[in-house]
Amino acid sequence: MHWMEVTAESSVLTSFYNAEDESNLLLPKLPTLPKNYSNTSKIFSEENSDEIIKLLGDVRLNILVLGGSSGFIELYAYGMFKIARVTGIVGTCLALCLSSDLKSLSVVTEVSAGAASEVSYFQLETNLLYSFLPEVTRMARKFTHISALLQYINLSLTCMCEAWEEILMQMDSRLTKFVQEKSTTTSVQDEFMHLLLWGKASAELQTLLMNQLTVKGLKKLGQSIESSYSSIQKLVISHLQSGSESLLYHLSELKGMASWKQKYEPLGLDAAGIEDAITAVGSFILKANELLQVIDSSMKNFKAFFRWLYVAMLRMTEDHVLPELNKMTQKDITFVAEFLTEHFNEAPDLYNRKGKYFNVEKVGQYLKDEDDDLVSPPNTEGNQWYDFLQNSNHLKESPLLFPYYPRKSLHFVKRRMENIIDLCLQKPADVIGKSMNQAICIPLYRDARSQDCTRRLFKFPFLWNNKTSNLHYLLFTILEDSLYKMCILRRHTDISQSVSNGLIAIKFGSFTYATTEKVRRSAYSCLDAQFYDDETVTVVLKDTVGREGRDRLLVQLPLSSVYNSEDASEYQFTGAYSTRLDEQCSAIPTRTMHFEKHWRLLESMKAQYVAGNGFRKVSCVLSSNLRHVRVFEMDIDDEWELDESSDEEEEASNKPVKIKEEVLSESEVENQQASAAASAPEIVIKVEKLDPELD
Repeated sequence: MHWMEVTAESSVLTSFYNAEDESNLLLPKLPTLPKNYSNTSKIFSEENSDEIIKLLGDVRLNILVLGGSSGFIELYAYGMFKIARVTGIVGTCLALCLSSDLKSLSVVTEVSAGAASEVSYFQLETNLLYSFLPEVTRMARKFTHISALLQYINLSLTCMCEAWEEILMQMDSRLTKFVQEKSTTTSVQDEFMHLLLWGKASAELQTLLMNQLTVKGLKKLGQSIESSYSSIQKLVISHLQSGSESLLYHLSELKGMASWKQKYEPLGLDAAGIEDAITAVGSFILKANELLQVIDSSMKNFKAFFRWLYVAMLRMTEDHVLPELNKMTQKDITFVAEFLTEHFNEAPDLYNRKGKYFNVEKVGQYLKDEDDDLVSPPNTEGNQWYDFLQNSNHLKESPLLFPYYPRKSLHFVKRRMENIIDLCLQKPADVIGKSMNQAICIPLYRDARSQDCTRRLFKFPFLWNNKTSNLHYLLFTILEDSLYKMCILRRHTDISQSVSNGLIAIKFGSFTYATTEKVRRSAYSCLDAQFYDDETVTVVLKDTVGREGRDRLLVQLPLSSVYNSEDASEYQFTGAYSTRLDEQCSAIPTRTMHFEKHWRLLESMKAQYVAGNGFRKVSCVLSSNLRHVRVFEMDIDDEWELDESSDEEEEASNKPVKIKEEVLSESEVENQQASAAASAPEIVIKVEKLDPELD
């Protein structure tokens, strides 16, 4: 994984960075999602909405590069939307680095070959990204907006599904049970019609109403329906529709960009595909409007039906009925009669499909995430506009009209919309990915060290991009005379340019103690190294003859000493980059480094891995068993090495060591019980601050 920010500047980019995003002026601000729903909605909640806006407000292009063992590398603009997919990568990616000038992508891969594995370095030219940087930036901004809006719509729909409750299905299930248990041949619709017209219910209907549904249950059901429907209605109007309209706006702008073929066609932006996406969003908006109409009519119908049924049940129990409830006009009776006619017809085919004879509750079917047709699609009979469209061949095929799916759920139309948008935005990723060609391949070494996947995350090799000098650096080790020797390979980000001292090996010669001026010489093996900043590499060394607990060193290696212009000609690689580098060790120039400062001994710790951050002025060292962590603040003093006497003097005097830099000490690991399960051990960092001048 590698995340980079583009540093390239141009007048076009500057004007784009400074320009006001028109969408902020033309579109209303998206309402934050309510907190009382699922955790996912908290992404767009009141507290986090500023974070999303901040993310979308970052106009300077930054790219997340991902690679693994799947044979491809993916580039995500702003870490959110895929803008390139590079295929044909052989082996597993160990390291990645996209240059900040967007001219090349460095990759280190590992290909298994029996017991060992071959590690190689590749450089891919990314000229299309570099040449069309302003266009890529604009396109990526649009893609990111669209990606965020799709997520917003998805979460809005999730909230709507949560607002719909299972209690709303009670009416359907109770009526179905009534059909199954009743002994008379009278239909359910007739039973209720008889109650409406004559005010009397059959014994079986009375049992259903008074024992199963109950007056209290009916009241609760009515309140649940009203509360649930009004919540869904608000979410559709304020969230789903505003999100869809914003999506329509950004897709329309993207279509305008795609029409400028000279600028955007080379990037794979396809106007026809975007037109399909716009049409799909239009269909989704139509379906959302249809749901609103169904909610509106259902709320009116249920209100009238429950009011009538509530009064009828009160009369059955001979309770007092309030005068205002008792008033029922001819219009109300007609309304309830129509509701019974439409909803209380027994449907045997529905029972075969869904296990129920009735579908009184019509909103839930729109929120079901399934491919089945709606149980009760809207009635289009007598709809003049619908009839007009059906009878006109010209309008039926018109691109100006959004297609309408009367028999499909809102979830189905939403999924269809997402698939079409993904399809239309996928083409640029394929086109840009195919434009990235391998320009350089350097076989590095054969690695016989067997290590598990966890340790692979920390291990060599390490890539770094120097943004100032536009260079790619690669740190790796080669086994020579049972010691791991650190090598630094560097290439220019512009593949057409060469660089001097392209490959150099480092030998660590001696370390001088500042207080006693005693020199420590030994044979040092490089365990790990990382760039601390553009000018410095942080290294962990093992003294192969040092005693345990005093055999690890942390060193700051200045690159100015490695690449000395005065003797640069003496350190030129004389071998061939086409041959594996570990097979031509003698041809790799080796510079021996001697240190008088910027090093320290790592006591009582089997240090194995290091991570440095020059921006935060911190380095972390991790032990070989992945349990001990030491954190060092690196800029406390220029003389940051550990001043100490020789090992013999230190042992004889038995005095504590004087520390000149501020150190965050390693935690004491708790004793593990012998019977503990063989699960992955936790890394414990229990830090304490030591005084900078501790006696």
